[in-house]
Amino acid sequence: MSLESVKQYFKSLGRENDIREFSQSSATVELAAQAVGTAPARIAKTLSFYSKEKDHAILIVTAGDMKIDNSKFKHFFGMKAKMLAKEDVEPLTGHGIGGVCPFANPSHTEIYLDQSLKRFETVFPAAGSGNSAIELTCSELENYTNSKDWIDVCKPMDQ
Repeated sequence: MSLESVKQYFKSLGRENDIREFSQSSATVELAAQAVGTAPARIAKTLSFYSKEKDHAILIVTAGDMKIDNSKFKHFFGMKAKMLAKEDVEPLTGHGIGGVCPFANPSHTEIYLDQSLKRFETVFPAAGSGNSAIELTCSELENYTNSKDWIDVCKPMDQ
């Protein structure tokens, strides 16, 4: 269902044929990089957090080689970062684990793009399933996600 909602969304933009579906899983950064044939850093992973009220999700799209910097997150959002529990992922994001993406989400979902993505000409976010992706420029990602802003809340995985 989730992949279909993303396809419908991109159909309205004339881009449904740009969604790539793979025979293998792309549910992790490493698997997605292998499926797409790119460096893991160019995978635009979507991290899912609770809002302050815990009634909707905050999605942060970041480069595949980054992770949340808890102090930056707390400074920006005014709360501690708390990832969604497994049972809340699909109801709050519209997508299952491994396919969470910043497209075709519930209307109350807050989407932010991390600055770490801007070092790439194109990136590969998931497209609503654990075996799909779409290649987008950062400008397209910004436009197609209806994101609130570009923010700096991540740090390299090795820090």
